[in-house]
Amino acid sequence: MWMGSYEPINLLGLLIQSVLIENFLLANFLGMCTYLACSTKLKTANGLGVAVVFVLTCSGVLNWFVHQFITKAGGLAWLDFIGLDASAINLNFLEFLLFISVIAAFVQMLEIVLEKVSPALYLTLGIYLPLIAVNCAILGACLFAVTRDYPFVPNLVYVFGSGAGWWLAIALIAAIREKLVVSDVVPSLRGMAITFIMTGLMSMAFQGFTGIKLAVPTGVSESVIDFAAMEDEKPAKGVQ
Repeated sequence: MWMGSYEPINLLGLLIQSVLIENFLLANFLGMCTYLACSTKLKTANGLGVAVVFVLTCSGVLNWFVHQFITKAGGLAWLDFIGLDASAINLNFLEFLLFISVIAAFVQMLEIVLEKVSPALYLTLGIYLPLIAVNCAILGACLFAVTRDYPFVPNLVYVFGSGAGWWLAIALIAAIREKLVVSDVVPSLRGMAITFIMTGLMSMAFQGFTGIKLAVPTGVSESVIDFAAMEDEKPAKGVQ
């Protein structure tokens, strides 16, 4: 439940995978609205990136508990200790609603904290700060973790890495866009056009990390999986 068959090296591989190989922004293109709107200044991008990492990590952990003990099939079996047999109840249809509610609650807390601690950053982010609540990258990471049935610690590593990967992507494009302001860019490509081109080039660069397999849990051999797949693809005897 907590670590499953994962070893520390697998957790390191999962972190690398979520930050670089399966970067939510550059591999899945999730969370593009705030990425494009708040990436004109590196300082703003860093502030929003930290906010996304915080919200995604905290809400991802809480949503793991929501899935395990509320919405998962048989998740309410823990109510047996008070004499209620709820093991047959399946609240999976409420998962989206509960996940979004947890994310929205954390965003609201973050707004209150930022308004008190850093009013300048709060005003700079403006309407895009509450939009974190509907950032598809945050909900997507929570749902991906649930779909892959990660134990608690791998789930924590995965959601943190996904947030850090989103922060890395928006910080990189913000730094590039600051340089593009004083660069000699073709007039027809200035603004959003060159931003899309740079995003595509960054995405292609990140694909170079494909092939790292450190996240495979202990006891599951990649070579065994590949060999089994090859065996399945062999034609039957007597078939030409």
